[in-house]
Amino acid sequence: MALRRFASLFLLLSYLLCSIGSFSVSAQNVSLALYYESLCPYSANFIVNGLAKIFENGLVSVVDLKLVPYGNARIGSDGTSITCQHGPYECLLNTVEACALNAWPDLDTHFRFIYCIESLVMEGTYRRWPSCFKKSGLESKPITDCTSSGLGKKLELKYAAETNALQPPHKYVPWVVVDGQPIYEDYMNFISYVCAAYKGTAAVKACKELPLQTVTEVESDRTLQVSFAEQSSTPPFEATAAAKITSQASSGWHQVKMAASK
Repeated sequence: MALRRFASLFLLLSYLLCSIGSFSVSAQNVSLALYYESLCPYSANFIVNGLAKIFENGLVSVVDLKLVPYGNARIGSDGTSITCQHGPYECLLNTVEACALNAWPDLDTHFRFIYCIESLVMEGTYRRWPSCFKKSGLESKPITDCTSSGLGKKLELKYAAETNALQPPHKYVPWVVVDGQPIYEDYMNFISYVCAAYKGTAAVKACKELPLQTVTEVESDRTLQVSFAEQSSTPPFEATAAAKITSQASSGWHQVKMAASK
């Protein structure tokens, strides 16, 4: 435990050293990017139990969040075909989520829809993803038009190029980047990195409360929960991972947003 705490603190210190001097003293949002794949259980867990917190704790007001649903997929020799780590259905849901980002640029709107899908992934019922239109209060036509017209494929190829151009290259998913710096396996502690990078003057609830959160709280029950890029194709959802992370699934943001949409 002491070694893991030291490793987490070392990562945060390294991040600060890499970032120092790259910010002005004026108020500015912090870029927060998530590179992920739709059927990776660890990506789903991070979206549902980690990233959704920014809507509850005020952090959303000081971050520019970007979601990139491609992950560890591979482009074929023809330059257009895509093979996904967790199979063809993951390619479908990656495309659906890419279309959602394109159809609904508003963060609250597309995140609500993607959150719904990833919650179903955690439950192992992701084939019921069309139910998220009604749950999120959204029309299905923008997504069906996007996926059927070929636009979705173009969006995925764009995300493929963006993911493959990452420096340093991504090693696994979820791959979280704060102001251009990957935070590696410490991704569940992303709030600390965002608060460290934020140079604005606005009071942010999440950052004010940060001293009350310890590294061990974040990591006490965690091994390295990632899907490696070089890992061979795996089943759509690992049963053992599902059993572990589904028990953690709870979010006031989800309950409030879904209730508000009904």
